[in-house]
Amino acid sequence: MATTIISPRSRLALWLMALSLAGPAAAQAPKDLNVPYQRPAESIAKLIEAPATPTAVFDSKGDWMLVMERPGYPSIDEVAAPEARLGGLRINPAVNGTSRGSSFNSLTFKKVTGGQEFTVQGLPANARITDVTWSPNEKQVAFLNTANNGIELWVLGVENRTARKLTNATVNDAYGNAFNWAPDSKSLLVKLVDTNRGKAPDTNMVPVGPVIQENLGRTAPSRTYQDLLKNRQDEALFDYYLTSQLVHVTLDGTQTPVGGKGVIRSFNLSPDGQYLLVNSTKKPYSYLVPASLFPYTVQVWDRQGKLVKEIADIPLGENIPVGFNAVATGPRSVSWRPDQPASLYWVEAQDGGDDKKEVPIRDIVYLQAAPFTQKPVALVGTKLRYSGMTWGQNDMALVMERWWRNRQERRLLVKPSKPGAEPVVLVERSYEDLYTDPGSPVMTKNQYGRNVLMTDKSGQNLFMISEGGSPQGNRPFLSKFNLATKKTDILWRSEAPYYERPVDVTNPDKGTFITRRESENDPPNYYLRQVGSKKLTAITKFPHPAPDLQGIQKQYLTYKRNDGVTLTATLYTPKGYKKEQGRLPVLMWAYPREFKDAATAGQVKTSPYEFTRINYGSPLFWVTRGYAVMDRTDFPIVGEGTAEPNDTYVEQLVASAQAAINEVANLGIGDPNRVAVGGHSYGAFMTANLLAHSNLFVAGIARSGAYNRTLTPFGFQAEERTFWQAPEVYNKMSPFNYANKIKTPILLIHGEADNNSGTFPIQSERFYNALKGHGATTRYVVLPSESHGYGAKESVMHMLWEMDQWLEKYVKNKPQPQTMK
Repeated sequence: MATTIISPRSRLALWLMALSLAGPAAAQAPKDLNVPYQRPAESIAKLIEAPATPTAVFDSKGDWMLVMERPGYPSIDEVAAPEARLGGLRINPAVNGTSRGSSFNSLTFKKVTGGQEFTVQGLPANARITDVTWSPNEKQVAFLNTANNGIELWVLGVENRTARKLTNATVNDAYGNAFNWAPDSKSLLVKLVDTNRGKAPDTNMVPVGPVIQENLGRTAPSRTYQDLLKNRQDEALFDYYLTSQLVHVTLDGTQTPVGGKGVIRSFNLSPDGQYLLVNSTKKPYSYLVPASLFPYTVQVWDRQGKLVKEIADIPLGENIPVGFNAVATGPRSVSWRPDQPASLYWVEAQDGGDDKKEVPIRDIVYLQAAPFTQKPVALVGTKLRYSGMTWGQNDMALVMERWWRNRQERRLLVKPSKPGAEPVVLVERSYEDLYTDPGSPVMTKNQYGRNVLMTDKSGQNLFMISEGGSPQGNRPFLSKFNLATKKTDILWRSEAPYYERPVDVTNPDKGTFITRRESENDPPNYYLRQVGSKKLTAITKFPHPAPDLQGIQKQYLTYKRNDGVTLTATLYTPKGYKKEQGRLPVLMWAYPREFKDAATAGQVKTSPYEFTRINYGSPLFWVTRGYAVMDRTDFPIVGEGTAEPNDTYVEQLVASAQAAINEVANLGIGDPNRVAVGGHSYGAFMTANLLAHSNLFVAGIARSGAYNRTLTPFGFQAEERTFWQAPEVYNKMSPFNYANKIKTPILLIHGEADNNSGTFPIQSERFYNALKGHGATTRYVVLPSESHGYGAKESVMHMLWEMDQWLEKYVKNKPQPQTMK
């Protein structure tokens, strides 16, 4: 049996195999196909090497800010390190933690008022910091540090700004949460590796029998997943890396085991610290679904780890019906109420989890308080599918319910002291409608250090932060929402020429709040404001991360599709460019989205004043190379009423592309005869379809896409129907089926270790073979060891080099048709 631990050598073999997929003809391939990693044009490379803007987190009072800095892109050595791919998880076996995660390498404290900065002392050398978490009393900060031999738990004192190691490198961070603060802030509950486990199981054992799966007449559809368990050896490895022991760790480092060992997927202390809620995975495991759908128990333990009550025994999730509102039966989302010392709440489906059934009540929320001997109490029923719950202090809670097919949402106000009472419907709207979104409630800490709804002194007004969608673009606001009148009173709103979003309310009585402010050329920074005052106090002064982008020109475009749907895009042109200099080659970048309403599809979805930021996947690099770049180009796929969006996917796709080209051409900026289209993931799928069904573009770039929808037969993206329910839709939307019609040059790029559902590397492999077999102009680049998103600096640089070469050859310097002499 092949091992699930993937080594760099085996990855290289896979890469070389991919280059030879075309068969005997590969031996005659040009020599430059075996190139090492390349560096793109210097104007592009400099942007990748620019330092990242730090991340900031605040305490709940707004006294302290913790500034966290990231290192640059990791090397290919780090990304290509061996990993265990088990049950949909990717584990770094050297440290028993998740692989490929990002981390921080520096921490700095800063006073919000006054701005004094304090360097943190005692941080580990070569720090790789994750899971930064304030203690309930906010006098300490806990974090994990990944060392070469494992993961350590550290604590950091706010007053003395000194960090110290609390455990050795034995923390198990392979799955779920790794630690919890105790309510008294004097200790933590930590998940440690089983120190008696010995060496990892041998994955090259002689098989003891075949691998068998069986279904006895039950309807058990499942969507496509990557990195699933494949055999008994994988099961043994899964147990080896995920088996943990919970340990109570005091701030002086004293450790006390709590309960027995197990595959613990999550754990959480009750607000009063007297009980522990533990979710533990159990067998039988599955070879069809990931670990999140394996059977598990939900139990309440006491502080010593003794079982108090089993709340649920959830079976294997292979038989959940297909549907975006389909759920498992039995208790789900079991959690502690943050407003009570030790009281649970959860939800149970009343339709068997099948969203195709017509029932008056979809879900019921239940309550059960310690000592958990009384029968659970039904708090409220929902008409739509339960989507979440937010708790307040004064006998109030908000329930969110949503329904996918019509994009509806309802927000309900309930009184926990009156279970079964009719809830008050506060909001009922389409969640696609950005202009009517009241926002999300502001939270505050209660006596248990848990987050609850922030209200004013009357207890009748919630503080809300909204993105503030409008026809002028997003204008975020801070508001009060009255629970009696259901009216919104806007206290402050972002004004041009800035995009400024409230982050938190630090003092509701004084009306002080923190915002994150940016403009087209000003990077995001944090400010302190007060309701009713124009005064603006800077908290941070982060510099522009990429000065070379300063001066590029930005336009927000609004135009119409031929069916009347309003479209938008952001157009970038090079620094100093004027129309008199001539039309520019164009790179159009997009990611289609589905809508049930044409009006909401046409809404403005961003702000013209957002900072011009760039990351490895951005198309903006090519503004520095003399291109006009259309980013966030609208490609809405609309299906109103009983029609599904994808029924006319191709037609709407082509119409949106034509409208975008017409707009940039009518402006006198873009050359309609030199337009490339590109996208990542579903944007790559879009790109291939546009080249298959139109002649609008001179080149295409498709990264990490899916091209044959029969390989995702139980639904994909926003398509709920199965292949057998809508075969004509699946077939028409699969550019693989039209490979013989694609004559426009197309560059395919894919990560060799793509773990995204549906975008397995085989999608690009087979699509390339189909294109090559029909004489297309195409190039297929496999990035060794890379996942759906690309991480290594070498991979990112090479990807950009490939894209730049393609655009220069087929777009900017488009080959002219040969004329007969």
